[in-house]
Amino acid sequence: MSTETDVDETMTEQTGNEETGNEGNVPEEEATPATGGDLVARLEREGDIAADYLEELLDIADLDGDLDMDVEADRAAVSIVGAELTQLVGQDGKVLEALQELTRLAVYRETGERSRLMLDISGFRADKRSRLTKIGEDTAAEVKASGEPVSLDPMTPFERKIVHDAVAAAGLRSESEGVEPRRYVVVLPAD
Repeated sequence: MSTETDVDETMTEQTGNEETGNEGNVPEEEATPATGGDLVARLEREGDIAADYLEELLDIADLDGDLDMDVEADRAAVSIVGAELTQLVGQDGKVLEALQELTRLAVYRETGERSRLMLDISGFRADKRSRLTKIGEDTAAEVKASGEPVSLDPMTPFERKIVHDAVAAAGLRSESEGVEPRRYVVVLPAD
């Protein structure tokens, strides 16, 4: 279990749903705050509900895969591994995003609480996280060298969060600008 926090101090929209990965399907105000052991127990329950839902989905689709559950950065995380499941990832992860939202809705249906559960299939998100972290680090190095802001291509909230974290770790600031679905990260030089 990871103990790192999921707070991104470089965000300009601290209270919005967008940077948390909730695309607005479940209202933010329906989330029930929990702390300590209560939070871990709630997240483990979310993971169990999600795993049951996904296992049933795999059975219906006659697909093989093992489910791994964890709690990472105050989120339940479920991964489907061990099989060739590229059809469940889809082009640019679009099917994965849809499955994640369906899984979050299944958790919401059972618990009545909004879920920030993260779903990964065949390591797609883990690989993407590595690539995006590298983009954030490289862009931060470029901004440090030039002293000029750099704007990146539009990204999803999940992708922007990873880049913001990498930029912050490099000691710089970043902001999200634009309007969905064309929001993008701007990496800013140090003050």
